[in-house]
Amino acid sequence: MSIELRKINRDRKEKRKCKRLYLTAFPDNERAPFILLSYKARRDSVDFLSVYAGDKWLGFFYVVRDEDLAYIFYFAISETERGKGYGSAALQALKEYYFSYRLFLASETLDDAAPNIAERVKRKNFYLNNGFEDLKTKVQEGEVIYDILGVGGEVTNSEYQRLMFKWMGSFMSRRITTEMQQ
Repeated sequence: MSIELRKINRDRKEKRKCKRLYLTAFPDNERAPFILLSYKARRDSVDFLSVYAGDKWLGFFYVVRDEDLAYIFYFAISETERGKGYGSAALQALKEYYFSYRLFLASETLDDAAPNIAERVKRKNFYLNNGFEDLKTKVQEGEVIYDILGVGGEVTNSEYQRLMFKWMGSFMSRRITTEMQQ
């Protein structure tokens, strides 16, 4: 299966597809305003990437980079294309795209009391089955606690804080709590 990652430019049609998927794939408390994502994607340290198989649009990645660190903020495959192997193929393509980076993501902590515990377990297993390791680190972003999964090595609290500050800036950093616990 051949997957291509394409940087999203100013193509409004493509951005609308990404926004629709973004709004349905992520709960309100885990979403930044889409206009903010689009604005910050203009930075050299942010990659907003569409995922394609040939001409078929499958989904997107939103990745923030700092030095040799790449944080997958968001990854979603279109609901109609899930379960067909595209997500695994897309992750493989992303690992190749960032071959010289330590790649990591945040996955909701497995909390037995969570109403979506089955979904959380399935999601974490998906990443583990695709070569990510549980880095035995938790991060709190806003009110949500996540487990950190990664490829290529550990992520320190100072590295995470630097990356988040670089993306959010001083204004947002004072208003949104991000804390890593190792």
